[in-house]
Amino acid sequence: MTEPIICTRCVMDTSDSLINFNDLGICDHCRTYEKKILPIWKMGEGREDELAIIVNRIKKDGRGKDFDCILGMSGGIDSSYLLYLATEKLGLKPLVFHVDAGWNSQIAVNNIERLVDGLRLDLYTHVIDWQEIKNLQRAYFKSGVPHIDTPQDHAFFATMYKFASDNKIKNIVTGGNYSTECVRNPKEWMYHQSDSIQLRDIYKKHGDAPLRTYPLTNILWHKIYLPFFKGIKLYRLLDFLPYNKESATQFLVDTYGFERYPQKHFESRFTKFYESYWLTQKFGYDTRKVQFSSLILTGQMSREEALFLLKSPAYDPDKVHLEFEYIASKLDMSKEELTECFELPNKTYKDYANQERLYLFGTRAFNFLGKELGGKR
Repeated sequence: MTEPIICTRCVMDTSDSLINFNDLGICDHCRTYEKKILPIWKMGEGREDELAIIVNRIKKDGRGKDFDCILGMSGGIDSSYLLYLATEKLGLKPLVFHVDAGWNSQIAVNNIERLVDGLRLDLYTHVIDWQEIKNLQRAYFKSGVPHIDTPQDHAFFATMYKFASDNKIKNIVTGGNYSTECVRNPKEWMYHQSDSIQLRDIYKKHGDAPLRTYPLTNILWHKIYLPFFKGIKLYRLLDFLPYNKESATQFLVDTYGFERYPQKHFESRFTKFYESYWLTQKFGYDTRKVQFSSLILTGQMSREEALFLLKSPAYDPDKVHLEFEYIASKLDMSKEELTECFELPNKTYKDYANQERLYLFGTRAFNFLGKELGGKR
């Protein structure tokens, strides 16, 4: 097996088949960060006036109401710290919105309770129909694509957008940020989770029951209709002030008893299994390379530390068989059935109906208009 070529600045490598390097060995992810993201983001420095305008707009829209915005809460570090900032520092009145897809770790449940109780807030939890999301996740395993976490992610955002629309809440704030996410997962690793055409096609070919209540969204609805016709805006407030992951985590630990996660996105047991084991062992995609590269570029981790950590697997070799059995059992699959899915030929998003052209057109249009550069999904 050929050794991967690694970027000389971050730790992205040729496991991203579309990566390219300049004469200095610096990859296109780093160059995109320097040319397109950093000049706008400015590491959150000097953006107080921009933040004040957004906060005042949110407060004005929520005047006389119980809530002035929806805050999507996963229990992870980014959304947890955002909740503290939004309430204690910015004076917002968020509806703390959590979508339960059936895979919350106990750590996530505890962290959400600690933040909500500590800040004296109410929590709204929307529970996705377990039978439907279970059927969807089984279909994704059988499809052979790498992005099997789509059923969870799609449901999270579709539910939040629908709730905002139905309840006439004009503003949504999320923990998405450049500080920890300035390098994006390659599209071949994690295709657009909001592509409902692909979701429907995979389910049509591999599902076994109708989807009656599962929430669906699409790019035209949440990128065009909601913001431009319904006036619903989404803000990533962490981009407008300095945000350091370790400092924020330690603050939450000291103040609210927050419990650390071994890795980003591990608040979901399914995502933990998917990112640490399934994606790395079946496809050779290690999302830590994306996460660590973001931290390297923003000065929060050294390249040497990242390379050292990447020498060890993200999963515990002594316990992964227990996780494998847990995932199979919860999805009403035998261990043998899940193993068969693991051994299926690998496929990509291109093997199923998709809206890739629409996403490409939308990205170019937004970039041309100066509305959107970089960011996640």
